[in-house]
Amino acid sequence: MQNAEKHVIGKNINFTYIPESKFKTTTISVLIFTSLDEKYASQNALIPNLLVHSCKKYPSLLSVSKKLEELYGTSISPSVGKMGDSQLISFSMSCINDSFITDGTNNVLESTRLLCEMIFNPDISNNVFKKESVETEKRQLIEEINSELSDKKLYAKKKCLKIMCQDEPFGIDPLGDIENVKKLDENNVYDAWQRLLTSGNIEIIMTGTGFYEPILEEFKNQFSKIKRENVFSYENKIIKKASKIKEAKEIMDVVQCKLVMGFRTEIAKPSEDVESVKVMNALLGGTAQSKLFVNVREKLSLCYYCSSKYNAQKGIIFIESGVQEKNILKAKEEILKQIKDIQLGNFTDKELNETKLFLSQTLEKVKDSTGALNSWYGTQTFDKKNQTPEEVIEKINSISREKVIIAAKKITLDTVYVLSGKENQ
Repeated sequence: MQNAEKHVIGKNINFTYIPESKFKTTTISVLIFTSLDEKYASQNALIPNLLVHSCKKYPSLLSVSKKLEELYGTSISPSVGKMGDSQLISFSMSCINDSFITDGTNNVLESTRLLCEMIFNPDISNNVFKKESVETEKRQLIEEINSELSDKKLYAKKKCLKIMCQDEPFGIDPLGDIENVKKLDENNVYDAWQRLLTSGNIEIIMTGTGFYEPILEEFKNQFSKIKRENVFSYENKIIKKASKIKEAKEIMDVVQCKLVMGFRTEIAKPSEDVESVKVMNALLGGTAQSKLFVNVREKLSLCYYCSSKYNAQKGIIFIESGVQEKNILKAKEEILKQIKDIQLGNFTDKELNETKLFLSQTLEKVKDSTGALNSWYGTQTFDKKNQTPEEVIEKINSISREKVIIAAKKITLDTVYVLSGKENQ
């Protein structure tokens, strides 16, 4: 795999090109990072869907859809999320490469121009968005927030995260909250759009084949019209150790109880020890052969599911499990025992090698699509340097059992959250 080529467009605006000739499609992602703030989270979250459903040139969803069809089925997808302590507003455009089109259409460039029409030239008048469009997207955003509330597994994870990171931006939901969504109008949403373009930290990533220069020039031209000021500077608050264990229990109408445990690891990007934690976490609960799955779930039957996930930006591990009320304490104790076992080196070389093989195979799959490659480089936006999947695979395979043990010994329990059912009370 060839290394990425990076170009600076403007202040905190970068364009990265990943040349890959094996794909029939090219994917371009526009990532806008801004501060994760309760005051603006809902405003920002409304922007992406609002922009892709219409623009000045194509003022209706029907006209947008027709244009996408003319571009041989080009797709443009918006999303809202967070990376570390930043809110992430993103747009992903995927289209067929020019070499597969016989009529001479410059499909990649034309698709890019449509994407730019959406981002830079929305359907506005008198410096405000259309009221009916804003109201429609408000309803959609409220439905999305409510759907997350009805997913009790996701709800429990978010509640644990909010309690654990109550003094960090990372604890804020990137979708905002329903009350703030209801307060949105065409004026403050317009202000949010302007603020993202003038002050957001912007990464544009293109993966595919062909000439990237016209695409780069298109974005240069668009940003040359924008006065950039008060540009967002990425800061990530890392709390290395838990000072005390926070515990919370909530009762709702659920059949299956949820136990979520949040841990601090001391290690986060751009630390060179991140891969050690990745291997340790996968050994603990990241695979179907992990200690949590094999022991807590299979052998002891203490839960319906049990897995762990490591957030490398924040240096946090969350262990999620679905349990019966009577097994909550036992499951918690057994989870802590599995961590202790790794700290004591109670794992075989076979287990370690299988874990590293699993991680390596997962990383190999990153190279299977342009979208996955864009996501890969997007998560490295604020790292000291971009690494290819091959480089990370090499690091993972070099991790010794001693490094895994050291990483495990740095873990401290921060938060325990239990979602219990009414009948169990």
